[in-house]
Amino acid sequence: MILNIVGSVLNSLFFFALHIDSKNVFPKPLSKQEEEECFKKMQEGDESARNKLIEHNLRLVAHIIKKYYSNLKDQDELISIGTIGLIKAVSTFDYLKGNRFATYASRCIENEILMHFRSQKKTLGDIYIDDPIDTDKDGNALTLMDIMGDGKDIVEQVDLSIRSGQLYGFLENTLDDREFEIIKHRYGLYGCNALTQREVAQKLNISRSYV
Repeated sequence: MILNIVGSVLNSLFFFALHIDSKNVFPKPLSKQEEEECFKKMQEGDESARNKLIEHNLRLVAHIIKKYYSNLKDQDELISIGTIGLIKAVSTFDYLKGNRFATYASRCIENEILMHFRSQKKTLGDIYIDDPIDTDKDGNALTLMDIMGDGKDIVEQVDLSIRSGQLYGFLENTLDDREFEIIKHRYGLYGCNALTQREVAQKLNISRSYV
């Protein structure tokens, strides 16, 4: 199903995947209300609503590519891969949970790109951090260390990022609001400080036994 969606949407939105429209700018992000309305229509089988969600979030794909992978020369390929991640996010997001779609979509986009790099590593065999794997726009050799920003093995970073993304996605789309807040504060997720059971109970004004 996902592959069919990817094929049809990428064909109909090809010029968006190249990250420009006729005015050389991205479509503006949708408001939260507009997003919810699109997700409602999408559940009713409205493909134009799905396309609208994708179109108006392509800015997010380009932002992630620019922020983390601007030193790679093959930007179009990464845009395409990131767009696939965005399409998967649109297809799997549960808007009824009340979470921000942009947060969920960002993880899906990043995971899709990182899985692409992991796939490349499996195809090419062992790659070391000082091996040249690409060139920048000026023709200079780029290594994994240049791309990743430190000396860790790329597979470890990819696996960690994917697992983290899967965990966050599970939490956001499975737990209700109160359960989500408990887990977030108890284990120090999303930039919060980890709290004791008593502190969580006091902060959320609930029974300690519930925590």
